[in-house]
Amino acid sequence: MARPKTYLDLLKAVDSFPYIDIARTPNDDHEESSYYQLLLPSDPRPHGYMLPSVVKKIPWTSDFEVSHDCPRTVQVLDKSHGRDTAAACNQAFASVIARAIESGAFATLGRPFREDYKILGAKYPSVQLLRAAAPLFGVCCRGAHMTAYVRTDEGMKIWVPRRSAHLFTYPRMLDTTVAGGVRAEESPFECIVHESDEEASLPTDFVRKHARACSATTYVEQRNSGFGGEFGLMVPVCLYLYDIELPFDIVPTPRDDEVEEFYLWDVDRVKKALANEEFKTNCAAVMIDFFIRHGIITDENESDYLEIISRLHRALPVPTSPTAT
Repeated sequence: MARPKTYLDLLKAVDSFPYIDIARTPNDDHEESSYYQLLLPSDPRPHGYMLPSVVKKIPWTSDFEVSHDCPRTVQVLDKSHGRDTAAACNQAFASVIARAIESGAFATLGRPFREDYKILGAKYPSVQLLRAAAPLFGVCCRGAHMTAYVRTDEGMKIWVPRRSAHLFTYPRMLDTTVAGGVRAEESPFECIVHESDEEASLPTDFVRKHARACSATTYVEQRNSGFGGEFGLMVPVCLYLYDIELPFDIVPTPRDDEVEEFYLWDVDRVKKALANEEFKTNCAAVMIDFFIRHGIITDENESDYLEIISRLHRALPVPTSPTAT
């Protein structure tokens, strides 16, 4: 019988990329130190880190300049010559990703994520690229998660959904009450509003009035072959976290085909599910953050408390604001 997982075990599973300084690690034969820096026009800061295997497979266009010198770089060129740098970047990404899709080199590009992610921290808004391609370029992926709970005479209870069996990733595992990737054109809050309706049938007016922005968690994944055939993808992630207290007469109900059913569980049942690795990996991190904010996990009852806090708020290796250096 497998040993129950600790909260720190669960966080290490999602924050899985080695704690190395990618930008300062010299190029050599080790995969984790061979990443190419993704550079935007007129900006020396790397906005992503790409595997050599990915750089080799992408059918590059003349909008990019690839250098194999140290440091290895993939430079996006500004064909607009400063007149509309963002539009030039977006066109460059769209063209090269279209060619990559046509080539069939990456299984991940066949997924049904047709919306764009914006590149967090770009100097000129809004530079964006296809969501399914974001991990290949190593750019920061943004998501928004909301945990819904109810206060009862027996204590707090939490609404926990089970993912549908047909989903490509983590089928039938437990999830956050409401969650989704943040599209380039929307805010994290607007993401929560539309996902609340689509995934849980929650009243839009109620969500707009009562959803509370409360935190954010950051981590860096090392993707395995299950995410498109490229082991070692470096994927920085920022999840914006929201809470909402629901009255008894508002019950989350599946609307789309991503959720199989919802459970209303007490804290002890959720703890057991976490220990048994029943949650999708990043949703386990979201639940742990929820437990900390609500005083369920404290320094008094958790020996790894400070390490857990650190793991939930990892410094990302890419800019998170236009002025970050």
